Amino acid sequence: MNNPNLKQQGETGLERLCDGNAREHIIHDFGQPGFERMEAEFAGEAFAPHRHDTYALGITLRGVQTFWYRGERRISLPGNCIILHPDELHDGGAGDDTGLKYRMLYLEPSLLTPALAQAGLSLPFVGTPIVDHPTLTRLLCSVLSCMDDRLDDLETDSFLALLAPVLTELSTGSTKPAGALPVRELQRVRDFLASHADENISSARLESISGLDRFALARHFRTLFGTTPHRFLVMRRLAAAREKIGGGMGLADIAMATGFADQAHLTRHFKKTYGMTPGRWAELARTSGG
Repeated sequence: MNNPNLKQQGETGLERLCDGNAREHIIHDFGQPGFERMEAEFAGEAFAPHRHDTYALGITLRGVQTFWYRGERRISLPGNCIILHPDELHDGGAGDDTGLKYRMLYLEPSLLTPALAQAGLSLPFVGTPIVDHPTLTRLLCSVLSCMDDRLDDLETDSFLALLAPVLTELSTGSTKPAGALPVRELQRVRDFLASHADENISSARLESISGLDRFALARHFRTLFGTTPHRFLVMRRLAAAREKIGGGMGLADIAMATGFADQAHLTRHFKKTYGMTPGRWAELARTSGG
């Protein structure tokens, strides 16, 4: 349903989010690593089933937003907030002929970890993907209202500090105490994967870095960061490839530069993750501010 409290929770911010001419596009602000903002506007079914290794947090701005998530067809109307958990399969499209506009924040779970650790908790799972929540609306408006504005560290840290208790409040699943996890060792693995994403990395190498056996590592990594080490590595490669698409480099060269075996390997993973081919992404996408 439409949010009855928009005036109280930042109507101006939502109006700014809705500014602009209607046309099919994706505007993507790569911004800070792990803190990516996107605006999308289109008609019909836009995204095939896919999954991210990030939280996807957003606001429906115009039209009817529909997506399949955890066994049900979901419908979000203007003013509704969307919360998708990392690694959950979903698709996306417009629910009627008027078209759809929305903005999303794709937030890497590792950015939330320090804020959650203060409460001694791991990642919260929010089972209801569409919510009417004034505090969350205000928070999302604070970072999504102006895509051309670069967010500094102080802004993002403040946002994360306020977001962590909201997601914990909305959580419908049990949260494992963060103190039970080898957080420092897992963070070392995460940082190593992020900085060596274009390399061929073995389980033995990660065992050496973490001091954990590969099975415990995979299990604990998923609990803390919402995905497996392999999936995290593939996602970093895809993020690097996505930034290069549209820059004049051919897909075969992009695949080689970002750690994929070949163009087909890149294309297969790209569609599984973003719900469209690299070619379609290039047609729709333009970088914020560019």
